[in-house]
Amino acid sequence: MKASLALLLVMVTAALIALGWVQSGGVTSHEISAARTPEQAVEALMADVEAHNWNRAYARLADTGTVEKQDFIRDLSGSNGSLRTYSNLQSFTVWPLHATDEDATVRVRMTWSSAIGPMDDVRDLHLRHAGDVWTIDWPKPNFPKVPPQVIPVNYLRWDVIGRNAGDEWGVENVDTPNVRITSMNAIDRPEGLVLVGEVVNEDTVPAYVSVNATLLKPDQSTLDQESSFDMIAHTLLPRQVSPYRIDFPGMRIRQVKSVRMDVKSLLVPASADPVIAVANQKLGKDALGGNVLSGDLLNQSGQNVDIAQVVAAYYDANGKVIWVSNGYVDQALVPDFPVPFAVNIPKDIAPKVESYHLVVNHYSRKNG
Repeated sequence: MKASLALLLVMVTAALIALGWVQSGGVTSHEISAARTPEQAVEALMADVEAHNWNRAYARLADTGTVEKQDFIRDLSGSNGSLRTYSNLQSFTVWPLHATDEDATVRVRMTWSSAIGPMDDVRDLHLRHAGDVWTIDWPKPNFPKVPPQVIPVNYLRWDVIGRNAGDEWGVENVDTPNVRITSMNAIDRPEGLVLVGEVVNEDTVPAYVSVNATLLKPDQSTLDQESSFDMIAHTLLPRQVSPYRIDFPGMRIRQVKSVRMDVKSLLVPASADPVIAVANQKLGKDALGGNVLSGDLLNQSGQNVDIAQVVAAYYDANGKVIWVSNGYVDQALVPDFPVPFAVNIPKDIAPKVESYHLVVNHYSRKNG
């Protein structure tokens, strides 16, 4: 009786372990590790990256002699306090582009989870076939090398004096900067009602700006309230213009009688540095066929920019703002090294775009 009970306990324990292994992806991991096809080889690599198993991921590469392990890890996990360093691989999709018995090209779409939402990274990987094993030619990363140099500091800077140590960052007990909404356009989109437009700092001092909107019913009661959140350049220097976008998910223009706009501004310390130039701007398609505005960001200052965000306004032939989109760069901007960016444009908006205007937000750990 005791022996039967012991045997039963062993069998139940084994069944529970097997169930847990299956539910945690054990079967999938076993199937992926076989890597009998180019797609399975890339899936196995991505599974290792997702699990932060860098040793096994690096072992799947064909070109370990030309790509150092630390460079491979840095390429995927980020560096210099970039947005990628705060992200994790959430999911991936793999599909073949070309294959022979000897080599293949596979496209992988990596979706990274981050504090600002999911971010996609699309890469085309070349693979080699040797025996029963497919290995991956990982492109050698091109990391910036900034030589020692002296960069003169001659930028404008605004300080706020007369504050106590415990005061808030924005100053509210003085006259607020003169900030004005210059345009507003309401658009019905499949996902809901969207308000787009521009705001300008007409003052001689910098301002921290946010734009809020309230949708009103026919009886002037509130239907919904939203703000521009990160769809705006919050810190505006004197005379600077920023696009803004406010989303009302699920709302429709026919439900709204009127809109009440409200722009908030605070006096803040600010500087005109770092200077981030935008080069090689163009409208085109990305690797997945989506419409994008792309280009390069060039940090012209002497300090690193950990996270950069591009906010773009698009105009029709009449100069009217018809859309606003944004995009974050997951690489840090080091001085004098171009970093590519791309912001998405809806398919139906792209043919109407005649011109556009970009602003760049920047965030660094030492600045908060």
